[in-house]
Amino acid sequence: MMSDMDEAREQMMEDFRRVVRDAEALLRATAGHGDEVVEAARARAEDSLREARYRLAQFEGDLIDRTRAAARATDDLVHEKPWQAVSIAAGVGFLLGLLTGGRHR
Repeated sequence: MMSDMDEAREQMMEDFRRVVRDAEALLRATAGHGDEVVEAARARAEDSLREARYRLAQFEGDLIDRTRAAARATDDLVHEKPWQAVSIAAGVGFLLGLLTGGRHR
């Protein structure tokens, strides 16, 4: 289950990917057009995009590593203390049932 923060982070990453794709398309469309000022701006934009793609890849890699570590830690905890895990899951299920059960009346 993704938290609101994880969902916001994923949405931000998707928005960032879209901006990078749009900027790349704009750079391709304007290739060979314009004077020295436009070409200089294109060169700066290409450098910025290259850096943005690198940072995005790095961020995604870090996020994947942290997710795997959290999954391993959860798996280890469930194996070390299975009854506590079952109790917590039952409690969460009970609370969700109470919360959603009141809405159907």
